[in-house]
Amino acid sequence: MARPDWDTYFLEITRVVATRSTCLRRQVGAIIVKERRILSTGYNGAPTGLKHCSETGCLRQELGVPSGERHELCRGLHAEQNAIIQAAVHGVSIAGGTIYVTCQPCVVCAKMIINANLRRVVCAGGYPDRLAAEMLAAAGIAVEVKG
Repeated sequence: MARPDWDTYFLEITRVVATRSTCLRRQVGAIIVKERRILSTGYNGAPTGLKHCSETGCLRQELGVPSGERHELCRGLHAEQNAIIQAAVHGVSIAGGTIYVTCQPCVVCAKMIINANLRRVVCAGGYPDRLAAEMLAAAGIAVEVKG
């Protein structure tokens, strides 16, 4: 059997990582890859040692907040944030790498991706955040949606 193209292969792994998410609204996974090696993974959920949203409930859901809005009300970190943080915690340089995500990053994650010096974002789906897309483009970071 022939190996699928690398983007498809890494997006499949990203979808598996997303299954670890404890978010009640959307399961998101992210992996950071450099030279075809997985350097870090992340999924959306509460900070280490805190109760998960599946245990405490979701304030954004209770208030009917639309997707892509009022991120500050969420207890969890995004998958991209967790992947970048895990690399930092373990002393792994991700500069120049590619981040694979199950959905397009929000503006907060886009800013982190820019400052982490990642060069490429590959997503399985979109996300309603035009400013994030504009900032990534202005930073020269390629964004490819490969559903």
